[in-house]
Parts: sequence; structure tokens; C-alpha cells
Amino acid sequence: MRRRQFLHSLAAAAVLAAGVHLPACAAIEVAGVKFDDSVTVAGKELKLNGAGLRTKVIFKVYAAGLYLAEKKTTVSDVLAATGPRRVSITMLREISSDDFGKSFMEGMSSNTDKAERTRILPQTMKFGEVFAQIQTLKKGDQMLLDWLPGEGTQCYLNGKKLGDSMPDLAFYNAVLRIWLGDKPVDSSLKPALLGER
Repeated sequence: MRRRQFLHSLAAAAVLAAGVHLPACAAIEVAGVKFDDSVTVAGKELKLNGAGLRTKVIFKVYAAGLYLAEKKTTVSDVLAATGPRRVSITMLREISSDDFGKSFMEGMSSNTDKAERTRILPQTMKFGEVFAQIQTLKKGDQMLLDWLPGEGTQCYLNGKKLGDSMPDLAFYNAVLRIWLGDKPVDSSLKPALLGER
């Protein structure tokens, strides 16, 4: 009996010891999509600033997460952040790339002034060409929008690089304003990305 208790205690101690050495990689889950607490972009560790759900009418469209080098709680701080950044989007329903691209362009248009839109127009056109490469975004597809200092905005779909990078930081910030601007595409997603919930 004592031997059994001893072995039980030993096993419990081993489990506890193993638990202490497990990496602290707590993930946040949004509508079944897990967002890692941290990711590596351009050789730098980025922390999950916040994650949330994009809905349209009653439909869940995608889950999005924002990664930054340091946590930020205001839009101005996010836009001024230095170093690499990432927006991770996982589709929760199938949508045509035309509809997705149109929604992106409308979101950018609603949150940038005419002068800025004119300035970033060539990169916006290139971004539109990225969406033209994809026919449909399927449920479970993952899109990454990375800001890589010295290179620019780079888009990936399921790990595959799409198009060329767009070098202007103003363009990446215009993309971020789709969710964080004064007229965000989803008013509940904005505070979620800013880590307010």
C-alpha cells in the first residue's frame, strides 16, 4: 500500500515538474480559431495585442488577431509602433475574393483622406492584384498581412507569398485602419484588437 502511495506521489511530482517546464504559450481562442500568444516575424518575437471576430449582419466572416512587438491600447500607438507587425485573418466562411477585396478597399477608403488615398494609390492597385490571384477564400484559409521593415507590406495565404511587397508604411497603416480607424468595418472588432476585451 505504501509503495503504491509512494509511486502515486512520485508520478504526481513528475507531472508537476513537467508542467513547470512546459512553454508558456497560452493561446486565445476566437470562434474556434486559436491565436498563439506570440509569433516570430522577420526574426522578432511579436505578442498578440488582441483578437476578435468580424461579423456581417448575423454571419461570422473571419477571426482576426493583431501582433506587435509591445502591447498597445490606442490606435495612435499601434500606427506609430516600430518594427515588424502582423494581422492574422482566418476565414470562418467561404467568400469570393472579389467580395473580400471590395470590402478591404471600402474599409481603406472610409478611413483615409483623399490626399492619402492618392499617395498610396499605386500600392492599393497592387494590393487589388493580390486578390485577383485568388478566386475564393475558403473556410479555414489563413491570410497574413505582415509589415516587414526595409521591405514593406507582404501578404501570405496559407503560408504562400502573394504578390510583391508594398514598401510604404502609410499603406500598411491604411490597411490597419480598416479595423482600427474612425469608421472600422466592425465596431466590436476594433476594441478586441486593441486588447480591451
